[in-house]
This record gives sequence, structure tokens and C-alpha cells, in this order.
Amino acid sequence: MTTPTIGLYGLNLHACAEPFTAARIAALAEELGYDSLWVADHPALPSPRTGLSPMEPDEPLLEPVVALAHLAAHTARILLGTGCVVLPQRNPVILAKQLAGVDVLSRGRLVFGMAVGYLEAEMRAIGVSMEGRGARADEYLQAMSSLWYDEKPEFHGEYVDFEGVDAYPRPVQQPIQVVVGGHSPAAHRRAARHGAWMGWLLGLRATAEQLAALRATEEPVHVSVVPQRRLDPGVVRAYGELGVDRLIVSPPLGLRPEELIEFVTGHAPGQLEARAA
Repeated sequence: MTTPTIGLYGLNLHACAEPFTAARIAALAEELGYDSLWVADHPALPSPRTGLSPMEPDEPLLEPVVALAHLAAHTARILLGTGCVVLPQRNPVILAKQLAGVDVLSRGRLVFGMAVGYLEAEMRAIGVSMEGRGARADEYLQAMSSLWYDEKPEFHGEYVDFEGVDAYPRPVQQPIQVVVGGHSPAAHRRAARHGAWMGWLLGLRATAEQLAALRATEEPVHVSVVPQRRLDPGVVRAYGELGVDRLIVSPPLGLRPEELIEFVTGHAPGQLEARAA
């Protein structure tokens, strides 16, 4: 059995789209012992909202890399994660530069969560086809890795082609941790290659099914899960018994700042440990 660490999701949503509140919540989470802060990514939500869309189009959501730079300035130790950047929707050369900058500004605290996306309206608005988005994401990440780690960056693929360029400063971390989001077999294979996976709004049964599929890849994978329920010591223990390494709590959307403070305080690792004693 593992004892999951606790992360906090939504530091660029709703109340945390306001800079003072985001800084206040981030500093509080760090003080209370959360291991990580996570931001969402949707550049353009369908309007009117469709069945697959996670939010209304007029709900505030800051761009995740911009938000992480703000959070980096107001914290010192806590990890800063994207949960998850929809990689096929991003220019990989620009994104590599942006994420390297966040890692430098945070002194090596970036966790790069990526996924391949599922909202066709958003993909269409950005000019990317839904078809082949998994292969595009894989290629983008390879190209970004060359810019981050290779002495002479170079990449030649179907979607990305460059040589004779370089980009500094390089990330502090060598390498940056990559976390793959998604519940499909392709996502599991991608997570196995990179060593870390994130599941979204999963109950215990669904988590067990996902972990069984991940274990079938026969590669060790660090597992983060955004649980479907509020945490208490029994819930944390149950996810730990399944092999979950990190639980990322997601506050209900629309909380006022003081309500958000109450939620963050009530789900803090120390509070959960005290209730378990």
C-alpha cells in the first residue's frame, strides 16, 4: 500500500482566475503541505456548451502557462503542474520555450501534464484535425525534448521540422517529468513510455480498472488521480491500497474565495492525517 500525496487542482479557474486569490490559495496550499498545484487547459470552449465540454464558455479560465508563471512567483517549494495541456493544439517550439521558462522561474518545479484532446470545436478553432492527434502529440513531445536536452536540437517529422536553431535557457530539470492524461489504451501506452499517468474524476472501481490496464504495459508508472469524491482518511487509504501515488483534489466550481480557503484547509494532508489518528 502507498500513502498518496495530495495535490490541488484548478489554480487558474473561477476564483483563482483572479491573481490575488490564486496567489493566496497557492501560498496556503504550500504552507499546508500539498505536494503540487495543477492548472487546466482549454483555449476556446464550445459556445453554446456541448455535452463533452467541461465548462460553460463564459467561465473564467486563465491560460495555463501564464498561470504557472504567476504561481511560481508566489511559491517556493510546491510542484507546479499542467493538468493537462492539450498538446496537439500547441506549437511545440513555442510551448517548449514557455515551459522551459516556467521551470527556470520556479527553480525546477514544473510537471508537464499532457493529453491529446477531445473537443472537436476547440481543435477546429485552432486549426488542428482530430484525426492523427495522438501521433501529432507524440511527435511534438519528441521535438520539444530535442529543444530541451540535445546539444544541437534537430527534428524532422510529419508535423514538425527544424534544424540549425537553439533555445536557451534550458530547463533546470534534466529531464522534466511528463505526466500523460487519458483513459484510453493509447494513453496507457504513452504513460508507460514516460513513467507517469493522470486519471480524471475517477471513483475507486474505475481507478482499479485503469490501473489494471496500466500494469498490463509492464512498465512502472507513477499514478495521479483526480478523485470523484471528497477526501477523508478512509478514501485516501482506499486509493492508496489500489496503488495511487498522488490524489489531486478538485474544488467544486464556483466557490467564493473564502469557501475555497475552507475547502483547501479541510483537504490538507495534515488535516487528513489528524482525522485518521
